[in-house]
Amino acid sequence: MAKKQDDMARKKHTNRESERAPSQRQLRVGELIRHGLAEMLARGDIHDEVIEKHLITIPEVRMTADLRMATVYVMPLGGKDADAVVEALNNNKKYLRGEIAHHVNLKFAPDIRFRIDERFDEAERIEKLLRTPAVHRDLTRDEDGESES
Repeated sequence: MAKKQDDMARKKHTNRESERAPSQRQLRVGELIRHGLAEMLARGDIHDEVIEKHLITIPEVRMTADLRMATVYVMPLGGKDADAVVEALNNNKKYLRGEIAHHVNLKFAPDIRFRIDERFDEAERIEKLLRTPAVHRDLTRDEDGESES
């Protein structure tokens, strides 16, 4: 019985670790990588037709706890051809990883994966919800001092 409880406690502890906020080091390394990639995109160092045609924003880079994997969130200006841009960046992943290794002084150059940043879509969805008549009605009801209870 005690062994089963210990195993359950260990599993809970492991789950909590994966849900922790990123450490200062993870944040710092993520920002260094983000700045390095942004500079390379701004200078036009990546010779790819799809990448050259788009202005690409890198709002965030998330690092794993061991700093071996960097998830780079990207969004082309206007959200046009997002899948094609991510595919082009993934095709140039080896070159980008080598350049990041020179830019960021780490023991190991992190593997890179590119993802579409969907925060803009989520913010737009929330904005639309806030503009619905039901929410507007509830907000005006609260301002008038009325409540449903």
